[in-house]
Amino acid sequence: MNASTDDERTALVRVPVEKWDMDQHTICEDDVAEEVPVALEYNGISHAVMLASPYDLEDFALGFSLSEGILKDKSELYDCEVVPGCEGIQVQMRIATERFVTLKDKRRNMTGRTGCGLCGAETLEQAIRHPQATVGHAMFSARQIYAGMKAMKAQQRLQKHTGATHAAAWMNLDGSVGLVREDVGRHNALDKLIGAMAEDKRDFTQGAALITSRASYEMVQKSATMGIGFLAAISAPTSLAIQLAEETNVTLIGFVRDQSHVVYAQAHRLIRESK
Repeated sequence: MNASTDDERTALVRVPVEKWDMDQHTICEDDVAEEVPVALEYNGISHAVMLASPYDLEDFALGFSLSEGILKDKSELYDCEVVPGCEGIQVQMRIATERFVTLKDKRRNMTGRTGCGLCGAETLEQAIRHPQATVGHAMFSARQIYAGMKAMKAQQRLQKHTGATHAAAWMNLDGSVGLVREDVGRHNALDKLIGAMAEDKRDFTQGAALITSRASYEMVQKSATMGIGFLAAISAPTSLAIQLAEETNVTLIGFVRDQSHVVYAQAHRLIRESK
């Protein structure tokens, strides 16, 4: 599902501000990122309430459902309706009965902060999932990663307007970046990307995920769950993220800059170019 310019405009709110430059000050208006409560409902039962940017919510709902293991496949999502309300937005999904029964058995209340991946988990078993090891062999050079990050930045329209959103992008095997999703929450941005890819029936093993945030445990967990074997982040990973990346065969790269990066796990997918 491709985001339209109109959809993106709904994620902006114009507010009065005072801009100061040393001792000079101007009263004007500025665009800020809209943040709203989004309730994800399955077969009439509310499962999670996340704070998110109010667009690409169908992608978000599908991606969240897949990356959290609620659904195994897009075909198990029968219907998805976005219902705006006074206090927030409801995303009402109808899923396969078998998956709903499983969900009720594992149900947890995940009400939390902006894209908070583990908020509300009631047990350690719920919080720490162990996805299967990825099997993809997609390989990339450092130059492709640097170029991919630049291409993602060029497509971050909300970030350019507000300076307050994260992005997740998909880099194809040839190094091109054609799919980018943005959100106030880093987990939400990745879920939106996953949902958009699933909707387009793309192969998660044939490329790399690029993110503008730190590489937290949840980001690696979501990537591994989907079979994504290559994750590159602008900021650093956490110790638990590195541990999970090693266990699940995810190539994990952090601190990506114009001409530098740090490899934290599974370096075998990085093409080493001769000077």
